[in-house]
Amino acid sequence: MIDAIHLERDRPVVISTNDIKNGTVLNLDGQLWTVIWFQHHKPGKGNTVVRTKLKHVLSGKVVDKTFNSDVKIESAEVDRRDMQYLYQDGDVYVFMDETTYEQLPIPSEVVGDAKDFMLENQTATVALHEGNPLYIDLPASVELEITYTEPGLQGDRSTGGTKPATLETGREIQVPLFITTGEKVKVDTRSGDYLGRISEK
Repeated sequence: MIDAIHLERDRPVVISTNDIKNGTVLNLDGQLWTVIWFQHHKPGKGNTVVRTKLKHVLSGKVVDKTFNSDVKIESAEVDRRDMQYLYQDGDVYVFMDETTYEQLPIPSEVVGDAKDFMLENQTATVALHEGNPLYIDLPASVELEITYTEPGLQGDRSTGGTKPATLETGREIQVPLFITTGEKVKVDTRSGDYLGRISEK
């Protein structure tokens, strides 16, 4: 019985290229790639194809790849779990599974740029493959405090100028000239762009 379960788990998951969507993880020649963009394209002549941008799960390298429509490819089982970021220990970031309370150390190279937008006790989605962390998914935007920026200049709301500002995570972003130290701002976690100031309630 155990052998049967083991075999079932090891059996590759095969999907059609028509089933590709953002977030799908593909196993191509033993390498795991996440689909970050896709488009079904029908040339004037010939069969429909699926254009994709794939991000290598471990290296972060992004490549363009085109698949013929309705071709079978291998996908990887990915377990996405909500976890709480607890603390950093050297090059390791420790997360806790919110269901089992198990703690999971994740290397900084897996955490990637997410570390620039995470605060302790914040919840993030951790993607796992066979128990190994693949990447961290944060909300599209987060609210963070500005810990330092040059003094704000009144009357600069319409000029469109920007200046560097340091977030409480240590990440430096560009903000409008009127933003001051101590203010909270909304930041895009994918690009690091300033999205707006958070008004005090």
